[in-house]
Amino acid sequence: MSHYVLVHGAWEGAWTWENTAPFLRARDHTVTAVDLPGSHGNKQVIRQVTMASYVRSVAGEIESLDCKVVLAGHSLGGAVISQVAELMPEKIEKLVYVAAFLLRNGDSVLEAMKRDPRGEFLPELTFSTDQSYATVSERTLRDIAFHDVNETDIRRCLPLLAARQATEPFMTKLVLSDEKFGSVPKAYVRTEIDKITSPALQDEMIANWDLESVQVLPSGHFPTLSMPEKLAEAMC
Repeated sequence: MSHYVLVHGAWEGAWTWENTAPFLRARDHTVTAVDLPGSHGNKQVIRQVTMASYVRSVAGEIESLDCKVVLAGHSLGGAVISQVAELMPEKIEKLVYVAAFLLRNGDSVLEAMKRDPRGEFLPELTFSTDQSYATVSERTLRDIAFHDVNETDIRRCLPLLAARQATEPFMTKLVLSDEKFGSVPKAYVRTEIDKITSPALQDEMIANWDLESVQVLPSGHFPTLSMPEKLAEAMC
């Protein structure tokens, strides 16, 4: 069986995977969920929250293990796992992207969001005067991020979201090569009713690289919460 290392997206934390992890473990996999810098479980000042700090955090977790891992990323976490795979492809058994940013070399999360005419999240963000962080309203989270998540999980998750999300990780252009990142097997979990990474944007990103598989779920942006058992099945 495999060791899954799970990476969350913006505003989130390792708690994002709490509903999904038991179903992976039920399939005899080992699971480690990482709290990225700036998350509820790893609070940092905004200026220290960068794509490089995200990558160091995940790479450090992988380096502590004596096995190859299946590295999974949700949303912004997709960009993180791509850059980790470029750094240490020999440690990655497979990359799994869950409604995630699977970008080309030189692309950034922000640029991808800007060219997604059906993405509803970016226009709802409020940026600080110096553009160093962004905030999002509860209404936006409910209507766009969690629109197919049950009320119990929404109420559990809202207090765990970071109040401010550093923008530097969104703006960082990834450095990815065919020799390193391109050599790692990849799979994608596509979410059909996603309002953050629209199906059209996901299709664009799926076409960026050769993939072993594409699984489709009738989910919004958070299948980790709305259909965790089906997500675990799709990730395996």
